[in-house]
Amino acid sequence: MAKNTKKKLQFWGTGRRKKAVARVRIMPGTGAMQINKRSLDEYFGLDTLKLIVNQPLVATETVGKLDIFVNVRGGGYTGQAGAIRHGISRALVELDEGNKPTLKKAGFLTRDPRMKERKKYGLKKARKAPQFSKR
Repeated sequence: MAKNTKKKLQFWGTGRRKKAVARVRIMPGTGAMQINKRSLDEYFGLDTLKLIVNQPLVATETVGKLDIFVNVRGGGYTGQAGAIRHGISRALVELDEGNKPTLKKAGFLTRDPRMKERKKYGLKKARKAPQFSKR
C-alpha cells in the first residue's frame, strides 16, 4: 500500500544583526507569526519594531499569505527585530527568486556590519577616557 505522504513546503532563512541571530521558517498559510512561541504583538511592545519585522512582507505583497515561525536569541529588541527582518527576506528569496530585486533595492538582504567596538585598556569603555585633571 502506498502511503499518502503530503510534505508541507517550508523555506528557511537565517538573519543576523549585532549579536542577535534569527532562524526563520516560512510556509504558505494564513499570516500567523510566532516569535519564540509568542505572537508578534506579545513579543515586541513597540510599534516601530513590529513595522521593521513586517517590512519585507509589505515590500513583496505577501502579508497574510505566509505563516512565519521565528527562533531568535542574543542582542536586544532592536537587534532582534533587524535580524528577523533579514531572515524573513532571505526566506522570501528562497520561496521565490523574483522577490530578490525588490528586497535588494530596499536593503533588506544586506547584513548590517556594524558591531559593538571592543573596550580598550586604560579607558572606561571603547572610547570613554577617565576624567582628566591638570592638578
